[in-house]
Formats: sequence, structure tokens, C-alpha cells
Amino acid sequence: MVSLLIRQEAELGRPLNRRSQSMVLKEPLVVFVIIAIAAALVLFVLYPLYSVLKTSLMQSDGTIGLEVYRNLLAKSYNRRPLVNSIRLGVIVAVLGTIIGFIFAYCTTRVDVPLKGFFKAVAMFPMISPPFIMSLATIMLFGNNGLITKHFLGGLVNFKIYGLRGLVIVETLAYFPTAYLVLSGVLQAIDSSIEDAARDLGASWWQVFRTVTLPLAIPGIASALLLIFIESLADFGNPIILSGDYQVLAVQAYLRITGLYDLPGGAGLAVILLVPSLIAFFVQKYWVSKRSYVTVTGKPSGQRISRNEPWVKTAALIVCVVLTAIILLFYGTAFVGSFMTLWGVNYDFTLANYRHVFQVAGEYIKDTLFLATVATPITGLLAMIIAFLVVRKQFFGRQALELVSMLSFAVPGTVVGIGYILAFNQPPILLTGTASIIIILFIFRNMPTGIQSGIAALQQIDPSIEEASCDLGADSGTTFRKITLPLIAPAFFSGLVFSFVRCVTAISAIVFVVSGRWKLITVAVLGSVENSDLAQAAAFCVVIVGMVMAAIGIINLLVYQPWKRGPQEVSKKPAISGGAEPWIGTA
Repeated sequence: MVSLLIRQEAELGRPLNRRSQSMVLKEPLVVFVIIAIAAALVLFVLYPLYSVLKTSLMQSDGTIGLEVYRNLLAKSYNRRPLVNSIRLGVIVAVLGTIIGFIFAYCTTRVDVPLKGFFKAVAMFPMISPPFIMSLATIMLFGNNGLITKHFLGGLVNFKIYGLRGLVIVETLAYFPTAYLVLSGVLQAIDSSIEDAARDLGASWWQVFRTVTLPLAIPGIASALLLIFIESLADFGNPIILSGDYQVLAVQAYLRITGLYDLPGGAGLAVILLVPSLIAFFVQKYWVSKRSYVTVTGKPSGQRISRNEPWVKTAALIVCVVLTAIILLFYGTAFVGSFMTLWGVNYDFTLANYRHVFQVAGEYIKDTLFLATVATPITGLLAMIIAFLVVRKQFFGRQALELVSMLSFAVPGTVVGIGYILAFNQPPILLTGTASIIIILFIFRNMPTGIQSGIAALQQIDPSIEEASCDLGADSGTTFRKITLPLIAPAFFSGLVFSFVRCVTAISAIVFVVSGRWKLITVAVLGSVENSDLAQAAAFCVVIVGMVMAAIGIINLLVYQPWKRGPQEVSKKPAISGGAEPWIGTA
């Protein structure tokens, strides 16, 4: 029956597509929305990238050529950051994926206690500033660190500035991405296949090696590529902890802000963009075209967990060690925020928080305002694009999806440089305004919400929406009253991710902030540059508190009221992952 439906779809695909396109043309509102979104994507995604490329090709005599790239690549100190960035990305991707897979296997396949606690702690790096790990590393293992100086008396030099320190902090910061991807993959594998292997006499190790691991290959490949992209794009950790280990994201920033070499900075940005785009397209197309389907009918609802004593003990040790390391880093930042001057004076004080709320209160207000404006726009726009991509057939649909996802693959440094080049002069002069920050937030954070919406819509029977249209509702009414409540978990994930990224952003935002609009992450960076680690820790604690409060408010106002909506429409569960709306943040 399934093969018959697939064959019919293949045979009738073209006529149905043409008919669907003609139906779209009969809905002026849908056509207007498609045109408006396409224009916005061209202006705020493609045009900044074009500006970066154009500036990098501008030669000293005003003509177009490759002079900038020849000058950059001719010097070893410019080639070295590219090699360093790729090496760091590969190491972090491999280690992060291994740790994420082990943690996902322990929490999905083994009956360990305190699963909820371990999962919650593993999510800490995703809701905190990217450089909090670097800050805690310096506080613990720096030259005046608590362990280095006070516990070991300076006998051991951990050499945290450079590749070693960056590998540690980026692995801890980005392994949750691999964990989310791989936990979803492992949960999606039909347990009856593994049970059948066990019934045929295979040991648990043979089942893992010949069944579970091969079926998880798409998730493993996706996790590797996603973490590689995140590592290449990382700016916050290297600006604090890289030392002499130069990476492209920081070098492009320093060339523009320090040397004011716009063509050179744009050239480095384009060089950084190349491996990121390659990894993005490989992840998007090569991995997505590999089929590892295991659920062809009704999947088995019962899952047998590993309950051998030695397996449970080993899994528990892994989970405890990993969560203990994360709690050590975050606990150090929290305790350090109450110290007078970390590394010199460990007296308890509230002065750091008084500084955060009184002297730097404007940073908090500006950040909250900009994030509050950008978040609902980002979430709603992401759901609209997902709806158009999945439910509507129109010319350029795939191009619209690709461009809307492109900003995920582009490192923040490249985006920031593109915005200052594109919108720093008439006819579109946005530099120094709140608009440029809000627009950057929207189009930078939108891709995750789009992917969450697409995944949710693909699991909802279109007949529900078709029934609404048959009863006389237009596409706008159907989307607002039927589709959006049904994809509430995906919408919630998009809102949460957007707000978190707005509050913790640094790589792209550092180029567009001004004296009028200040962001709290820039204040953290300033405190670190002034060697006031305790004050920087206080800022980080406040940021985490803001994020947690926002998640609770969004959950109360958006997720909980609409969680009951799909149940009223249909008693059949249409959306997977509703119990874990965080799954969309990967």
C-alpha cells in the first residue's frame, strides 16, 4: 500500500504541483506574503553577503579583482588562522559528537536514575552566554585560578590559553547539540528491530554494533557537521581564551575594528564562509538524502532498557561525571560573582550585582527591549515560512527555504561584517539604530524555528487544514486557528531559541552595537578585557536568570494555553516531541 501511494505521488506529482501553484495564485494574501518574505530575505540575508564579497574583491585602484585574497593568502600569519579554525572545528566536532552520543545512549537506552536531572544540566550550555565556559576555565585554571594557584600552589601550568583550552570549553558548550540530535535519532529507532536481533541470539554489543550504530549514522553525521559549523562560527570563546592560537572569526573582527581594513576583514570573512557553507550543504543535502527508515507501520510502543548492573553503573558514572563537570564550571561562575576580585580578594560582596543593576542597568534594559521585540517576530515569521514551504506549492519554494536557512550556515562574524557594510550608507542607513540589531536578531535566529516548524508540519495530516478550507476559511484564518495551535511546541521552541540567542549573542552583534543601544554580552566582554572576572561572572548569572525567566513566561503564555489546542482538534497525537519542546533548539 505504501509503495502504491509513493508510485502514485511520483506519477501525479507534476500535475498536482501545477494545480497547487494555480490555487496559490487565487489567494492574494498568500501571494503578497510570499513576495514580502522573498524581498526581505534578499535584502537582509543575501545583500549583506553580497556586500562582504564585493568589498573583498575591491582592489586598491578601485577595480574588481583578487588582490585582497592574494595579499592575505601570501602571508603565513593569515593562512594560519584558517588552518587553526578547521583543526579546532574538527576536534571539537568529533569529541562533542562522541560525548553527545554516549550521553544520549545512557539516557535513552539505559535505565539510569535521575534522567530528568541529567538532561536539564546538559541543557545549561544552550541557555547561557557562549563564553561562560571560558570565563569559568580562567577562574579555575588560569594563572591566578582557584585550582592552579590556591590548590596546587602554582606547581602545574594547565596552559588553557590556546588550542587545549578552546577544545575543552567548545566541547562542553556544543555537545548538547549532538545530544539533542542523537537522542531524537535513538528514540526514533523502532525497538522491535533490536528486539528481533536479540531474539536471534545476538549479544547487546552485537546489537549495538550491527543495528543501533548503523541506524544512527544520519544523526551522527548531522551532529558532526552542526558542531563543526558552530565551532567555526564561535567568537565569544576564542576572543577570551585563544591566546596565540589565532582563529579566523577573531582575526576578521580585529582587522576591521583594529586596523580598519574593511577589504581585508571582508576577505577573511569570505574565507571563513567557505568551509561553513560546505559543511552546511553537506549536512542539508547529502545526509538528508540517505534513508534509514525503520518505522514503516505502527512502531512498538514498548522499549526495553539495558538493566544489567554493570551497564547501569557505567552509564550512571558517565552521566554523573559529565554533569559534575558542567556544574563545576557554572558553580564557579556563580560563586565567583560574589567575590570582591577573583584571584586577588575572595571576600564576599554584592558590589558586582550592584554594578550590574545600577551602573550597567541600561545594558539590561536595552537587551530586554530588543530581544522582546525581535522574539515574537522571529517565531511567527519562522512558522509562516515553514507553512509556506510544507503546505504551498509555488515557483521558487525551494529557493525560499534555502535562503531562509542560509543565515544558520553563515558565521556570526560574517553576518556582522555584512550588516555594517550593507547598511552603513544611504539609501538604507541603519547603523546606530535599534532597527539594525532587531533585524539582525530576526534573520539570524529564524532558521531553527523554521526547521522546527517544518518537522512539526510534516507530522500533521493536511486533511485537518483542508477541512478548514473546505468550510470556507482562507489560508490566513486556517493558519491562525488550526495550524499554529497544532504546531505550538515548534513555535515555543522557536521563541525560546530566539530569545536565548538574542540575549547571549556576541559574534554578529559586536559589529552593530552603538553608544545608543548597549547589549549585556558586550558588557561581559568589557569586564573580561578589564580582568574583572567576578564582575563578568555577575553579568553571566544575570543573563542566565533572564533566560530562565523568559522561558517560564513563554511557556506560560504560549505553550501551555496552546498545548490543549491540538487535543481539542483531534484526539490523535499529531506532534512528536511535545513533551520536550527543547528538541527544536538543536
